[in-house]
Order: sequence, then structure tokens, then C-alpha cells
Amino acid sequence: MKRISLFLVLLTIILSKEGLPQTEVDFTEYNLDNGLHVILHQDNSTPIVAVSVMYHVGSKNEKPDRTGFAHFFEHLMFEGSPNIGRGEYMKMVENAGGELNANTDFDRTYYYEVLPSNQLALGLYLESERMLHLKIDSAGVETQRKVVKEERKQRLDNQPYGKIWEITFKNAYKVSPYRWMPIGSDQYIDQASIDEFRNFYNTYYVPQNAVLSIAGDIQIAEAKDLIDKYFSEIPKGTKDMFRPEAVQTEQNSQIIDTAYDNIQLPAIVEAYHIPAVGTEDYYPIQMLTTLLSGGRSSRLYKTLVDSTQKAVYVGAFPAALENPGLFISLAIANQGIDDDDLKSLIDTEIDIVKNSEITDEEMQKLKNQVETNYVNQNSTDAGIAENLAYYYTIYGDTDAINTELDKLMNVSKEDIKRVADKYLNKDNRVLLYYLPLQKGGK
Repeated sequence: MKRISLFLVLLTIILSKEGLPQTEVDFTEYNLDNGLHVILHQDNSTPIVAVSVMYHVGSKNEKPDRTGFAHFFEHLMFEGSPNIGRGEYMKMVENAGGELNANTDFDRTYYYEVLPSNQLALGLYLESERMLHLKIDSAGVETQRKVVKEERKQRLDNQPYGKIWEITFKNAYKVSPYRWMPIGSDQYIDQASIDEFRNFYNTYYVPQNAVLSIAGDIQIAEAKDLIDKYFSEIPKGTKDMFRPEAVQTEQNSQIIDTAYDNIQLPAIVEAYHIPAVGTEDYYPIQMLTTLLSGGRSSRLYKTLVDSTQKAVYVGAFPAALENPGLFISLAIANQGIDDDDLKSLIDTEIDIVKNSEITDEEMQKLKNQVETNYVNQNSTDAGIAENLAYYYTIYGDTDAINTELDKLMNVSKEDIKRVADKYLNKDNRVLLYYLPLQKGGK
């Protein structure tokens, strides 16, 4: 769901702050009377402004028999309003020289426009129209039903290895709504009535469940006046929001599953339960992820791809979630390599981390990598706007944008060894063999 202005792309490349020293991100935040949280970051170095709204709703707020609603609204929110015709939303942004996009995950949904700074009012008007009176009619709903079903076919059903995460999460979570993917199910999208969609919108896409985050070439006082003009009269929502309490934090025994797909090379997935983002152990887990798969010099890559050449791909990453998530490793075998060989090599590398501390040199390299990645996240106004909204929505602390790096840099070698030993054990994992159909599947 993306349209890009060539002007903005070139300007962003030329004037990007990437590579500059990390500095504290200054911001102003406040609440409107209707509960909308506003975060403003002023940066007058480039004539660009990012206008964004993050709603604290994702697939975990859905019912088991109505999955995919949050993702459905990612698309439906471009259908317009009584004041914006169907198909006009994107045209208005493009004609102003801007770009726009949206994305959905388990915990939140995010919408943004990046515009020339003299178009700030346009971005605010468009987002207020979404929040105030989105058009939810039969034409739009039926159009987007087809769109999201086609997206699922392209991204999951007809994509090699496309269902690997869906199967992994379904095995890892038996109670938590993390057991289904944000993209949802065709079956439930087809069954849902227009009244159900309207109820979901009126429940979650309301001021007190949203963060308006603006970063770029603004004047704070002027921005506040425009925000008041476009958002202050939007009524507060009145419906109860579902916040799941049933979370799964660990397993008592290993879960092993085998799935078959129309693929040529087998894959191995190991998924371990880990704490939620922002918790004490999450930071060494993040460092552990980079140690194992952060680039071509990482341990898993050097062993599985470079040295033994038994894998064509290997990666490890945390599913960073508001409730306890997963630490996932994935390897795709090279031609003629047995899947159990991959598993043994991955397990060996994990055991090495669990049984011995990394060297001082490796630790410093690891910190350099993490710091570079973190700084680059805030290298553009669009990145800053999203991170400000994210930390407020998920952490409840906007200033985490300025403290997260310190927490990562304070992780010790002992911490990495400790979390590896605590969480990366067989009884706490899902082991998935993802195999070619010709290897025995029907």
C-alpha cells in the first residue's frame, strides 16, 4: 500500500541524517481532551514532515473466529470518507509531492504520510478524516475483501516458505492470540458482516487508542493549532477494547512438527519463548540475536553458510512483541543437505554461547553493530516519527527512544550467556521441519 514521490526519495537520500552522530531526540508530548496523545519533534534541517498515527490495535485484539480485522483496516482506511472520494486519498498525497504507507502487526497498526513541510495541514486533514468518519460501505468492504485475500495468496499460500511463520506461531501459542498471523484468514474475512467491521472501527480507531506523531520541519505552536483544528472535535470512543490477558511465557516440553510445502530445499525452524519487549532480559536477547546472525561475520552465517556450506540461508531474530514473544532461528538447507544436519549445527552454536563467554573483541564488534543499527533507525524524520509513536504505544514511555541504546550498551558478556542458557533450551522451543512435498508430504 505504497506510493512514492521521486522528489521526496531524492531529497531524503541527499539530506538524510544517516551517518551523523547520535543525539538525543527532543520531543513535545501532550493529550487532547478526547484522549488523543500527540508527540511532536521539530527538525528544521530539511523541508520535510512526517505525519503519522499509530493505533494500539493489532491481530491480538481480534476474536479467534474473526482474524485479520486489523490488517483489513490497514487497507480499508484508504477508502476515503464523506469528504474524500474513493481513490482520492493517494492522489491527494501524490499531487502534493508526498508518499504514504501503512502496516499492521500483532500489537499495533501504523499509518503515515511524508510530505513537503508546507503540506502539514494536508497530512493532518487526511488522518483526521480516517479517525472521524471513515467510509465503511459495501463497495469498499467488498473491494478490500478481494484485496486482502489476494495478498494472502501472494505472501503466504503461493509463496515458497510462505506458511512457515503461520505454522510456527500456531505451534508455539496455544492460548495467546499470537497464535494467528496478522494477515488473517480468508474464511473469517468472508464471513464477517459490514456491521462487524463498523463495530471494530468504532471500538479501536478512536482518539484515546491512538498516537499522533509528527516529526520534521514544523513550528511547535503552529503545529498545535493545526492539530487542535483537525482533531479536537473528534469524539472519544465509548466501546470497551479487548486487551488479551491470556499469554504464554514458556513450555514444559519440546514441540516437534513437520510441514510440507511446494519447495525445493528443506528448512529448519527453532522458536523459543522469550520475555516481552522492554523487559530486563529482552536487551541481552537482542544482543544474542545479532551475535548469532547479524551479518556475514555472525556465528551462524560463518558456520552454516561459509565454513560448512550446508545452508543457503540462516538467520536468528526475536519476534519483539508487547506480550512474551519468540526467539526464532531459521535455516534453509543447501542442495543435498539433510535437515537434521542443519539442526545439529544450529544447536551446536547455541550450546557454545550457553557454555562460554564471547571474547572482548567480539563483544565490542557486537556493540558497534547494535549501535549503528539503532542510530540508523532514527536517521530520518519518518523513522523518528514511527519510533516515538512505538515507544509510547508499546512501552508507555516515549523517552525510551533516548534510553534504549544505553540499555543495549550496558548488556554484558555474562548477560548474553545467561539468557542463552535460560531461554534457549529444548523444553522451551518449537522445532519445525519444513520439507519439500516430494520428501513424503501429500
